[in-house]
Amino acid sequence: MFAGKRPTNLGVQNGSLAPCPNTPNCVNSQSTSPTCQIAPLTYTSTATQAIADLKTVIQNLERTTIVTERPNYLYAEFKSALMGYVDDVEFYLDEVQQVIHVRSASRLGKSDLGVNRKRIETVRAKLQALQSQG
Repeated sequence: MFAGKRPTNLGVQNGSLAPCPNTPNCVNSQSTSPTCQIAPLTYTSTATQAIADLKTVIQNLERTTIVTERPNYLYAEFKSALMGYVDDVEFYLDEVQQVIHVRSASRLGKSDLGVNRKRIETVRAKLQALQSQG
């Protein structure tokens, strides 16, 4: 119902995910803005295993569709339960820094009531739990 149009600026350009818009409904681990800043995800396994673990975590979250999958990049759409709002969530594995950069942004509206930040922290906790099992 409130899906909106898929952004055209998604993906990795020169080692960076797209910056957050000037609305408080986005988080980005590569941002320097205090409003948008969030820590990147860390991993202790190989890069290949880290992406595989991340994919497992994402696939086990509700109302989630992986749209693009590459060896160092995942893009997923998360849909809200009530109104069907769509958030665009990207993960870019940077082997040099040994982190997974994240960007989670609402397509529509201004405020997300902290949903994008909470989502990334949930992914972080589930990824760490999965990595500690292996």
